[in-house]
Amino acid sequence: MSPFTDNRGMESITPRAPGVGVGVGGRRTRRTAVLRVVTPLAWCIAGALHAQSAPGYTQSDFGGVGLLQTPTARMADPGEMSFVYSRVDPYTRLNVSAQPFSWLEASARYTIVSNKPYSTVGNSSGQSFKDKSIDAKIRLRGETHYLPAMAVGIRDLAGTGLFSSEYVVASKRAGPFDFSLGLAWGNMGARGDVSNPFGWIDPSFNHRPAVRPGTVTGQFTVSRYFHGPTALFGGVEYQTPWDRLRLKLELDGNDYQHEGLNNNLPQRWPINLGAMFRVNRHVDVSLGYERGNTVMASLSIHDNLAQRTESAKPLDPPPEPAGRDAVVDPANPTPHASPATTDWVAVSKILEDNAGIKVTHIAQRGSELLVYGEQKRFFYASEGLGRAARLLDSRLDGSIDWITVVSENHGLAVVEASVHRQRFIDLLNHDIDMPTFRRSVETDPTAPQQEHVLYTTPLKKLDLGLSPGYAQSLGGPDAPILYQFTADGKATYHFNRNLWLDGEVDVMLLNNYSNYKFDGPSDLPRVRTDVRKYLVSSNVTMPIFQLTGTRQLGTDLYGMAYAGMLESMFGGVGGEVLYRPFGENWAIGADANWVRQRGFNQDFSFRSYHVATGHATLYLDTGFEGMNLAVSAGRYLAGDWGTTLEVSRHFDNGVRMGAYATFTTAGKAYGEGSFDKGVYLSVPIDLFSPWSINKRATLRWEPLLRDGGARLDKAYRLYDMTDDRDRDLFDQNLDKIVN
Repeated sequence: MSPFTDNRGMESITPRAPGVGVGVGGRRTRRTAVLRVVTPLAWCIAGALHAQSAPGYTQSDFGGVGLLQTPTARMADPGEMSFVYSRVDPYTRLNVSAQPFSWLEASARYTIVSNKPYSTVGNSSGQSFKDKSIDAKIRLRGETHYLPAMAVGIRDLAGTGLFSSEYVVASKRAGPFDFSLGLAWGNMGARGDVSNPFGWIDPSFNHRPAVRPGTVTGQFTVSRYFHGPTALFGGVEYQTPWDRLRLKLELDGNDYQHEGLNNNLPQRWPINLGAMFRVNRHVDVSLGYERGNTVMASLSIHDNLAQRTESAKPLDPPPEPAGRDAVVDPANPTPHASPATTDWVAVSKILEDNAGIKVTHIAQRGSELLVYGEQKRFFYASEGLGRAARLLDSRLDGSIDWITVVSENHGLAVVEASVHRQRFIDLLNHDIDMPTFRRSVETDPTAPQQEHVLYTTPLKKLDLGLSPGYAQSLGGPDAPILYQFTADGKATYHFNRNLWLDGEVDVMLLNNYSNYKFDGPSDLPRVRTDVRKYLVSSNVTMPIFQLTGTRQLGTDLYGMAYAGMLESMFGGVGGEVLYRPFGENWAIGADANWVRQRGFNQDFSFRSYHVATGHATLYLDTGFEGMNLAVSAGRYLAGDWGTTLEVSRHFDNGVRMGAYATFTTAGKAYGEGSFDKGVYLSVPIDLFSPWSINKRATLRWEPLLRDGGARLDKAYRLYDMTDDRDRDLFDQNLDKIVN
């Protein structure tokens, strides 16, 4: 792309048909004795130079940036994800760490305590104890020339308390050395070699309330935070002259004489040693010697998902040549036709094959051509728009100045994206740059306008599909992992574009559910904890059989109604409305449902339990570092009332990291876990696939499946259906229009 801009301005651009157009470029945009002295000095200088290019900070045994057993004040880059497997007897830890913001690190952990039984109740397999926890670390300040970086964090902030700790830590770099020093409470500060500084404020801080066996776990035990014995911890990480190798030395604040489950361990000395070897930019292997008597080994797999761009697409059809690259047939040098004489049947077919747009109809408004349809291939809308513009430019005469793609989803018109035809060709020819081109791109709300329909695609009534299915559960009392593999047959019958019937039949192929025998206790209606019975009662199930209808109630107002078997455990009727004003950073929706519990065989039978459930939800894009909020209030499946708060970070390439928590009137009846909570990662598959695909892969981590705070697992949600109204995602990926 040429660095110069077009000085002709915008005078030559023919205005679009009247509308509420908003230019993309005008919007807010959202990364010997002498040798004994000289040799170490040379190593330090070399290490310092190498450290400048050495990739990222390293993970601790517990997950999260740190040394071995302890954290540092360092943070990974926003968008970093790490999966860490570590083993130091008797603990095996599986950690997932995410860096949604530059100032926040979050980790989820699954710990196997190999020398303790799972429990004395419901333990039919003799497996070892399992623990789940969530951590958070917040940066208080960044490092400056004179002052260290500082952070505060909590381990196991709402779990069993087995490894609960709080800490404050500072880190300062000096050449190839990165020093850390901190103060810890709880498990990490069990050595108790210093006085609790908060004890000077209130003597109650000197005592840490115990978590008694059998008490409810999973609460925010604020009464324990920063209470009890306190210890110093810290250490140093040395970046060797070899980029791949780092060495670690650590002072451990834990004396291992106050471990949970009365699992006290011998410790010869509080110094831990380790070495990390970077196999490649995504894989680290570490070995260490901890507690003066135990070997540690860990494997870390990491990637920055926010910095990922879509992979090469060798299996995609190439875009049609355009601009100066267009191929002209010598026998027919002017093949362009008027909109009235164009073969729209053939054009619609190639629009689907090459631009991924399943066309519903094509229309004209003056000098603007509109393609209505649903994007079936490309995750980034600009890519489909660019390919469509290439195709239409090579087939249409000069009567068309603007090319518009109207994004539709299940019969709902969501947004119009328009490109000025000549300016697009100028961009492809490198006559203008991308900033100049942005001023000739518009996104608009859809609204009824006078237009001439040129072509309507016949409705395809029936869609069929077959795909593999997999599900798993970690950490139950019956087996470390329960799994199932299924063959899933799916069918959709369209009565019209706004009314369709979905059905799915799953056939069990392989599972270990013969080990699944324990049903957790519950003081609430069993709306989720009967999951075992739904999984083991039949090898052929029908998780969904649903009739769905949609309707656009206004320019910014959408509606949906549905009835049938809505999910594997509930069937019934319901409806949803969503008001999502175009160009605003908020939306509000509500759903109401009457559902009845399905039979365990997941056929057409029902059980006696029924409930009215529904929520009102406010969606808000805060405009702060891609942070989005969703707050829902209403009635849940067990009849409890409450609120769900979801916080997520949306990155420019479509990656999302989020967490949620639900608090309801269930109170103590909720049981273990105290409230519903979880974290998730949602990634466009397009970032990794060798062909374009507009689907997402979502990884969820939920510590416990309980009855309180349970919501209907609906197949469709209006907010998701109208995702193309996310103008920021379109704007941030507009450069893909030339792909």
